[in-house]
Amino acid sequence: MRITKINDHLTQLTRLRFVNAYLVREDDGLTLVDTTLKGAGKDIIAAADAPIRRILLTHGHGDHAGSVDELREALGADVEYLLAEPDARIHAGEAKKTAGGWPKIASRPDRFPVARERIGSLEVVAAPGHTPGHVAFVDARDRTLLCGDTFTTMWGVAVTAKKLQRWPLAATATDDPELDRQSARTLRALEPARLAPGHGPVVEAPLVAMDRAIAKA
Repeated sequence: MRITKINDHLTQLTRLRFVNAYLVREDDGLTLVDTTLKGAGKDIIAAADAPIRRILLTHGHGDHAGSVDELREALGADVEYLLAEPDARIHAGEAKKTAGGWPKIASRPDRFPVARERIGSLEVVAAPGHTPGHVAFVDARDRTLLCGDTFTTMWGVAVTAKKLQRWPLAATATDDPELDRQSARTLRALEPARLAPGHGPVVEAPLVAMDRAIAKA
């Protein structure tokens, strides 16, 4: 797993060169945003230089939720786990699976994040489309946007609603492209200083690139 320190608040963890999780530093320890694929739990824990206090998922696909169960087992029940309700219902078998890979997850979220809620320094932003319950998180301290799979940056910034692109994997897993495009516009309106995606490098000063991606989508 590649560990990239972005700034004092944010560390990017990259597995297999294409899927990211993030450690966000808070006063009480670390918030883990996404978990990458199954089997990454030990590497994520080893990368943490402070206690992981909570696990937040942008959405429920297997490349983001894959290591939830092993992390919950290793870290204990005191570490809160949050996933938006529509995606949690798919994991629980209470709703039909949508596009993309949905793993079997035994862990149930301790609660569901809701739009405009603050979780430490992160504000929850509803960004459905890639999955029904997809959310993003914006850090109130420095306007870093952890955008999940609404945007990717593997070979330039792209909206996952655009099917024909150089890195199509997240695009083919997008459930509702029109809703995804609307969410991309919502995230752009936040005017983030930094874009931290689920796939690809972190992009500084991303607004022009986001505008271009939205136009192409």
